[in-house]
Amino acid sequence: MDLTLSPRAQDTLSQVDAFMTELVYPNESVYHRQRAELGYDNHDVPPVVEKLKAEAKQRGLWNLWLPDVSGFTNVEYGHMCELMGRSHRLAPVVFNCAAPDTGNMELLHMFGTDEQKKNWLEPLLAGEIRSAFAMTERNVASSDAANIETSIRRDGDNYVINGHKWFISGAASPACELLIVMGKTDHDADEHRQQSMILVPIDTPGVDVVRPLPVFGYQDQHGHCEIILRDVQVPATSLLGPEGGGFMLSQARLGPGRIHHCMRQIGAAERALELACTRALSRIAWGRPIADQGTVRAEIARSRIEIDANRLLVLHAAHLIDTVGAKNARHQISAIKVAVSNMACQVIDRAIQIHGSTGVSDETPLADFYASARSLRIADGPDDVHLAVVARYELAKHGEQPEA
Repeated sequence: MDLTLSPRAQDTLSQVDAFMTELVYPNESVYHRQRAELGYDNHDVPPVVEKLKAEAKQRGLWNLWLPDVSGFTNVEYGHMCELMGRSHRLAPVVFNCAAPDTGNMELLHMFGTDEQKKNWLEPLLAGEIRSAFAMTERNVASSDAANIETSIRRDGDNYVINGHKWFISGAASPACELLIVMGKTDHDADEHRQQSMILVPIDTPGVDVVRPLPVFGYQDQHGHCEIILRDVQVPATSLLGPEGGGFMLSQARLGPGRIHHCMRQIGAAERALELACTRALSRIAWGRPIADQGTVRAEIARSRIEIDANRLLVLHAAHLIDTVGAKNARHQISAIKVAVSNMACQVIDRAIQIHGSTGVSDETPLADFYASARSLRIADGPDDVHLAVVARYELAKHGEQPEA
């Protein structure tokens, strides 16, 4: 497995690092101040975000996540994504590399018609609009896509959509103009051929963005929203990919996206460890730095070992996506989804403990990092589902039949 970066990728990685140091970290306090001034229940984008986006675009540090546009492999982008994860509220948006837009753009890139690409993909790639992916539902266990109850019914030249969606990330943003909705077009088809995806402008009559939902008390800039769809009508040309292809599209969307999530979490864990080390060396108790305490040193060592091990695990999965495709790397993708979010929770929790009361306040990014890491044990498929995927792969080596 060759994880060597090309000269161009190494140069771009250095540019991203410089941009983070020069512009992103110094503007984190500006971002949070502007959000506070707007009000945390207000989802307008703070002015500093658009300023930094323009600068990143001017420097060519834009859409680095999409291989067909950037020319970078998943392994190469993974390193860049890790740097962005060190400032996860600000950096991914600044570089136009933020979820859920990246996954949605990937779907449009792979499966969109020319008209769909012109109407939606081009403005998303330009960073002019945002989007949301409406799959999860409140009333069913949505980790099993066969449970989804939203109806997408053909009616002449239109489709009519009815459903109740839950925790739809990005839908509260004033810049969000598009929902990619997953629902059932044929309840009688085979279990994984019942679902389809359809493009729904968020201002379509019948789309009700009920409320954004906080995570551990944090109101996300772009929102995680409850959405009700009541007799929403869109043209039949809004169908994304083939009718009955929704499950297949969802699997295509999630592979590289999980690499992104995991590498961002590694970036957050790295920054948490740096903060923990700085705190341990500067905080004096009983006449000496707490870094002299054996328990603190052991926690720092464990964090370093776990971060490095998980980074290699993720880069291996990225290498497999690059070489054999996401479908053939499915169990490795599930493995990193479980391993990294749990690792990040542990590393960030240790950093919080070393900081004491400051760690649970908003004086550092640690509490926010922890909220994000803990939620990722549920988002994009809960740990339990991914563990089942890994176990099924292992047991199949020893004769268990696929039906199990």
